[in-house]
Amino acid sequence: QVQVAESGGGLVQAGGSLRLSCLASGSIFRVMGWYRQAPGKQRELVATITRTGSVNYDDSVKGRFTINRDNAKNTMYLQMNSLKPEDTAVYYCNARELFSGTDYWGKGTLVTVSS
Repeated sequence: QVQVAESGGGLVQAGGSLRLSCLASGSIFRVMGWYRQAPGKQRELVATITRTGSVNYDDSVKGRFTINRDNAKNTMYLQMNSLKPEDTAVYYCNARELFSGTDYWGKGTLVTVSS
Protein backbone atom coordinates (compact mmCIF):
# COMPACT_ATOMS: atom_id res chain seq x y z
CA GLN A 1 0.00 0.00 0.00
CA VAL A 2 1.40 3.34 -1.06
CA GLN A 3 1.57 6.06 1.52
CA VAL A 4 2.75 9.64 1.06
CA ALA A 5 3.13 11.99 4.01
CA GLU A 6 4.59 15.48 4.33
CA SER A 7 6.03 17.12 7.41
CA GLY A 8 7.91 20.26 8.36
CA GLY A 9 5.48 23.08 7.67
CA GLY A 10 4.93 25.94 10.05
CA LEU A 11 5.03 29.67 10.62
CA VAL A 12 8.15 31.64 9.74
CA GLN A 13 9.01 35.29 9.25
CA ALA A 14 9.91 36.66 5.85
CA GLY A 15 13.53 35.95 5.07
CA GLY A 16 13.53 32.81 7.18
CA SER A 17 13.94 29.16 6.28
CA LEU A 18 12.00 25.92 6.55
CA ARG A 19 12.70 22.35 5.48
CA LEU A 20 9.89 20.12 4.31
CA SER A 21 10.12 16.34 4.19
CA CYS A 22 8.06 13.80 2.29
CA LEU A 23 8.10 10.09 3.06
CA ALA A 24 6.73 7.96 0.23
CA SER A 25 6.51 4.24 0.95
CA GLY A 26 5.07 1.11 -0.61
CA SER A 27 6.52 1.37 -4.10
CA ILE A 28 9.31 2.77 -6.22
CA PHE A 29 8.80 6.28 -7.54
CA ARG A 30 10.27 7.62 -10.76
CA VAL A 31 9.55 11.29 -10.10
CA MET A 32 8.73 13.09 -6.91
CA GLY A 33 7.72 16.68 -6.59
CA TRP A 34 6.47 19.50 -4.45
CA TYR A 35 3.38 21.48 -5.37
CA ARG A 36 1.65 24.26 -3.49
CA GLN A 37 -1.77 25.82 -3.34
CA ALA A 38 -2.37 29.27 -1.93
CA PRO A 39 -5.84 30.37 -0.79
CA GLY A 40 -8.06 31.07 -3.78
CA LYS A 41 -5.47 29.85 -6.28
CA GLN A 42 -4.84 26.70 -8.25
CA ARG A 43 -2.26 24.15 -7.24
CA GLU A 44 1.08 24.91 -8.86
CA LEU A 45 4.38 23.18 -9.37
CA VAL A 46 7.24 24.14 -7.07
CA ALA A 47 9.94 21.62 -7.94
CA THR A 48 10.44 18.05 -9.12
CA ILE A 49 13.24 15.53 -8.90
CA THR A 50 13.71 12.26 -10.74
CA ARG A 51 15.03 9.08 -9.22
CA THR A 52 18.40 9.80 -10.85
CA GLY A 53 18.53 13.32 -9.44
CA SER A 54 17.45 15.55 -12.30
CA VAL A 55 15.69 18.60 -10.92
CA ASN A 56 13.29 21.21 -12.17
CA TYR A 57 12.17 24.38 -10.41
CA ASP A 58 9.48 26.94 -10.98
CA ASP A 59 11.03 30.30 -11.75
CA SER A 60 9.51 31.82 -8.61
CA VAL A 61 11.64 29.63 -6.32
CA LYS A 62 14.88 29.28 -8.29
CA GLY A 63 17.86 30.24 -6.19
CA ARG A 64 15.86 30.08 -2.95
CA PHE A 65 14.54 26.50 -2.76
CA THR A 66 16.49 23.26 -3.09
CA ILE A 67 14.92 19.87 -3.70
CA ASN A 68 16.67 16.58 -3.04
CA ARG A 69 15.81 12.99 -2.27
CA ASP A 70 17.24 9.98 -0.52
CA ASN A 71 16.09 6.89 -2.42
CA ALA A 72 17.32 4.55 0.30
CA LYS A 73 15.03 6.30 2.78
CA ASN A 74 12.18 6.89 0.32
CA THR A 75 12.29 10.50 1.38
CA MET A 76 12.29 13.79 -0.48
CA TYR A 77 13.15 17.18 0.97
CA LEU A 78 12.55 20.82 0.12
CA GLN A 79 14.89 23.34 1.71
CA MET A 80 13.25 26.74 1.52
CA ASN A 81 15.38 29.82 2.16
CA SER A 82 14.68 33.54 1.86
CA LEU A 83 10.99 32.87 2.28
CA LYS A 84 8.51 35.49 1.15
CA PRO A 85 4.89 36.08 2.18
CA GLU A 86 3.84 34.96 -1.31
CA ASP A 87 5.29 31.52 -0.53
CA THR A 88 2.45 31.02 1.94
CA ALA A 89 0.49 27.96 0.85
CA VAL A 90 -0.31 24.36 1.56
CA TYR A 91 2.59 22.33 0.18
CA TYR A 92 1.82 18.92 -1.26
CA CYS A 93 4.13 16.03 -2.02
CA ASN A 94 3.56 14.10 -5.23
CA ALA A 95 5.09 10.71 -6.01
CA ARG A 96 4.75 9.11 -9.46
CA GLU A 97 5.06 5.35 -9.41
CA LEU A 98 7.88 3.94 -11.55
CA PHE A 99 6.02 1.19 -13.44
CA SER A 100 2.36 2.26 -13.45
CA GLY A 101 2.82 6.02 -13.71
CA THR A 102 0.16 6.48 -11.05
CA ASP A 103 0.36 9.73 -9.10
CA TYR A 104 0.06 9.66 -5.32
CA TRP A 105 -0.46 12.74 -3.16
CA GLY A 106 0.08 13.57 0.45
CA LYS A 107 -2.45 15.50 2.49
CA GLY A 108 -0.32 18.63 2.52
CA THR A 109 1.52 20.72 5.08
CA LEU A 110 0.84 24.41 5.69
CA VAL A 111 3.62 26.96 5.30
CA THR A 112 2.85 30.47 6.50
CA VAL A 113 5.31 33.30 5.94
CA SER A 114 4.61 36.48 7.86
CA SER A 115 5.75 39.88 6.69
